[in-house]
Amino acid sequence: MPLRDHFHPPLDRRASWEGFHGQWPAMIVLDLVTRLPSRFSAEPRVHVGSEIEIDVAGFEDDSQDSTESDSSESLAFAPSEPSVAVETELLAYGEYEVRIFDTRRDRRLVAAIELVSPANKDRPESRRVFVDKCEALLRQGVSVVIVDLVTSKRYNLYAELLKLIDQTDPAFTPVPPAIYAAACRWILRGRRHVLEAWSYQLDIGLPLPTLPLWLTENLAIPLDLETSYEATCQAFRIT
Repeated sequence: MPLRDHFHPPLDRRASWEGFHGQWPAMIVLDLVTRLPSRFSAEPRVHVGSEIEIDVAGFEDDSQDSTESDSSESLAFAPSEPSVAVETELLAYGEYEVRIFDTRRDRRLVAAIELVSPANKDRPESRRVFVDKCEALLRQGVSVVIVDLVTSKRYNLYAELLKLIDQTDPAFTPVPPAIYAAACRWILRGRRHVLEAWSYQLDIGLPLPTLPLWLTENLAIPLDLETSYEATCQAFRIT
């Protein structure tokens, strides 16, 4: 079945991209269950906005007798006026991903599938946060798959990731496509670190590709994006 445009009429009026992106990681996990060796487990992760998770138990413990502690501690040190006090907002960050763990190695993270959201491509700061996250994962030996269906913004975050190491993908020159999928890993070849990538331009009306999902240096399984994508479309009654 063909890839649809979820960010323009008529489809954007029938189903929200937030709902679709929120469901797709779960469908990817369901498909991976049939493919992953038993030692590996997959989990969906969805985080939207700039909220910060708080350890409630710790917070409650610290807040006991807060009035007394605040009043006594305030007498100990009176700081001067801040050098900067400006009205601002925390950077909104949409995170839609699947994480794969090696249960034989204390649930070590071995792979991450990152689904790009419009918020990831919205501003230079947002794009840098996404790219820096992918780079950090690769440096830790985690293979990374980037899937971008966002047709409303043209930035290519995979190309920006390569730009960090002064590289380009010949398949994406001279102009990187707006929608794409890429599987990346950073491995040691002899004494040299090598970044390997498998990239695909996506096109509305064509099926999604199957990418390699690397679990170890010598073990990869097929990440069938088409199967999980179609299952998500069916869940939202998208024809």
